[in-house]
Amino acid sequence: MPRKDPVVDAFHGTMVRDPYRYLENEHDPDTLNFVTRQAARAEAFLSAIPSREEIKKRLAALWDYPKYGAPRKTADKYYYQKNDGLQNQAVFYRLDRLGGAPEVILDPNTLSSDGTVALTTTSVSRDGKYLAYACSASGSDWQEVRIKDLESGLIYPEVLRHVKYTGLSWLPDSSGFYYSRFPDPATVPPEEQSYHSKIYFHRVGTEQDSDELIYERPDAKELGFAAQVSEDGAYLYIYVWHGTDPENRFYYQKLDNNNEVVRLLDEADASYEVLGNEGSVFYFLTNLDAPHSRVISIDIFRPDRAYWREIIAATERTIADAQFYGHKFVLTYLTHAHHQVEIHRQNGEHEMTMELPSLGSVVNTTGQIEDNEMFLSFTSFLFPTTVYRYDFTTNSLSPVWENTVQFDPSDYETKQEFYSSQDGTRIPLFITHKKGLALSPQTPTLLYGYGGFNVNLTPFFSVDNLVWMERGGVYALACLRGGGEYGEEWHRAGMLSQKQNVFDDFHAAAKHLVSAGYTSPKHLAIMGGSNGGLLVAACMLQRPELYGAVVCQVPVIDMLRYHKFTVGRYWVGEYGNAETNEEHFKFMYAYSPLHNVKAGVDYPPTLIMTADTDDRVVPAHAFKFMATLEEHYSGQNPLLLRIEIKAGHGSGKPTAKLIAEDADIYAFLTATIC
Repeated sequence: MPRKDPVVDAFHGTMVRDPYRYLENEHDPDTLNFVTRQAARAEAFLSAIPSREEIKKRLAALWDYPKYGAPRKTADKYYYQKNDGLQNQAVFYRLDRLGGAPEVILDPNTLSSDGTVALTTTSVSRDGKYLAYACSASGSDWQEVRIKDLESGLIYPEVLRHVKYTGLSWLPDSSGFYYSRFPDPATVPPEEQSYHSKIYFHRVGTEQDSDELIYERPDAKELGFAAQVSEDGAYLYIYVWHGTDPENRFYYQKLDNNNEVVRLLDEADASYEVLGNEGSVFYFLTNLDAPHSRVISIDIFRPDRAYWREIIAATERTIADAQFYGHKFVLTYLTHAHHQVEIHRQNGEHEMTMELPSLGSVVNTTGQIEDNEMFLSFTSFLFPTTVYRYDFTTNSLSPVWENTVQFDPSDYETKQEFYSSQDGTRIPLFITHKKGLALSPQTPTLLYGYGGFNVNLTPFFSVDNLVWMERGGVYALACLRGGGEYGEEWHRAGMLSQKQNVFDDFHAAAKHLVSAGYTSPKHLAIMGGSNGGLLVAACMLQRPELYGAVVCQVPVIDMLRYHKFTVGRYWVGEYGNAETNEEHFKFMYAYSPLHNVKAGVDYPPTLIMTADTDDRVVPAHAFKFMATLEEHYSGQNPLLLRIEIKAGHGSGKPTAKLIAEDADIYAFLTATIC
C-alpha cells in the first residue's frame, strides 16, 4: 500500500483528509516508487491478455491510410498537413495547384527519434516567403516558435519561448508576426505561470528579447490574449479570454501610426467571435441575447449598441461555427448533434444548404473573404475524415483527396436514439455496430461521453472504434448536458451547481442501453477523457452496479484542489472554486471522485490512464485516485493505472503511442466485459 500522511484541510468548517498529497510531488521518492509499482502491475495484467497483440496488429493495419488536413491558400499556393499512414506526425506540404506534385515544407518526424515532437501551429506569411511554426515536445502545452525561409530553406536562429495557446499572425508586409506569450517560468512562482499573458510583435531575424510589447493588462493578470491581423491588413483583432469561461471580450488596434488599443466589447457578457470586417464594419458570431447564436455587425465608428445590426437571426438550431468566405457567411448548424452547412449572402439572406455526404460532422473549414473557394473536412462514424472543395461560383462540392481505409462501411449501421434523463430531459444517443448483429444482454458495449466546456460531441470516425465493432462490439456516444449541442443553455445546465445533471444523463444512457436490449450492466463499459475522465470516475462511484468496466483517461479527479495545478484555474468558471466559495464546496465535494471512494463497494474493473508530462491535467489526479481506490477496495476486480511516458494530455501524441494505448484499452475491455 502507498504511504499515507496525516494531511487535513479545512473547507468552510469541514475537515477533509488528503493522505496522498505527496503524490502531487513528482520528485518525491515515494511518488517515484508508486509510479514504478503501478506501471509494472498494469503491464503485467495487460501483457497477459491473449488478444492484445492481435488487436494491436489490426489497429496498425487499419490506421495505415493517408490522412489529409484541409488546405489553406496563401500567395496562390496551397498548404496542408498529411500523414502517409503510420508516420508518427503529419508532414507539412505545399502545392502549386490542386492535383499537382506536393513539396515537403516541414517534416516534424525528423525533429525527434521517437516522434514525440509535434508540429502544433503553422502560419505562412502573406507573400509566401516565410513559415512561422510552433512545436511542442512530449505532449506539453508549452511550445517553441521558429521561422523558416521558404525560398532558401534557411531556419532562422531565433527561438520564441514561453508560448502556449497562441496564434502566429503576420503583417501584410511579412516583416514579422504577432503572438502571445507568458512570463519566463523562472521569473514567477509556479502558481503564476499561467497568468500575465501579453501580446508581442516579433520581427524576422531578431532575438525574442527585442520583441515589441503590443498589449498587456497588468491590472487583470488572469486575462489571456490572442492576436490576429485582419484580412485587409488594417486592424489587429485582440481576443480577450478568462480561462474557459464562455464569455469573452474583443479589442482591436488600427495598424497605422501605432494607434491605441480600443476595447470594443469589454463587458464579458457573452461570447463574441469576429468573422471578419469590411472597412469599419466588423462581423461577429455571438450568443448575446441568443443562446443558439446569431450573426451581427458593428460599425466601429458607431459602436453603441443602438447601432448594432442583426445579419442572421438565431433559430432553434445552434450555430456551431460561422465563417466569412467569398463575401458570404458559411454557417455550420447543429441539429440533434450532427451538422448542416448553409451559405448566406452578405446581407444575411439564405442562399443554399450544402448537401453533405451523410449524417455527420464538419471537422473544420478554411477559406478567405476574397476567395471563390473554401475547403471543408467532413467525417462520420462510418466515414473517414475527407477533405472537400466548395466552389462559390458553381455551388459545387467535390473531394480533394479520396480516403482509402480498408473497410466496407456498408457492413455497419448508425442510428440515433433519444432517451430521458432523470429529470425528463431528452438526450441524444448515437449507436453504431455491425449490421445484423444479434443483440443480447451479453453484447459488449462501449459508452462514451464528455459533458462539459460547451464541447459538442458529434459523429466522428475512429479506427479504434472500428476494431471494437469488427469484434462484435457496440459503440454508443451520448450527447450530455454541459456540451453545446443545443446552445449555451444546454451548456449551463451541466456546469457549476448543475454538474450532477451530466452524471445523471450518463447513468440514464446506460440504463437505456440495457432496457433497449443492447447489453447488460456486466457487459457495458464506459470511457471518457479529461473532463470525460471526471465523468466516468464520478459515475463509477455513484452507480457502480450499472457498469461492467471503466476506462478513465487523463482525468480531473481532485475537485477541491484542481485549480492549484498548471492551468487548472482556467476551469473555475466551469467547475467552481471550493476553496473560496462555500456553496461551490458543497456541490463539488458531493461529486469529487477523490472524496467519494467508499470501502466495501465492489467497483467495476477500472483502467486509469495518465501521462508523465501532462501539464494540462497533471498526473497527480490519477495517482491520488489510484491510491485512494487501493486503500478502500478489497474486491477482486482489476483496478489499474497505466502511465504513458513522454506524453501529455493527448495533443501531438505520436501514432506509435496512440496504437499501443488503444491496443491496451481494447484488450482490457476484451478481458473484462467480453
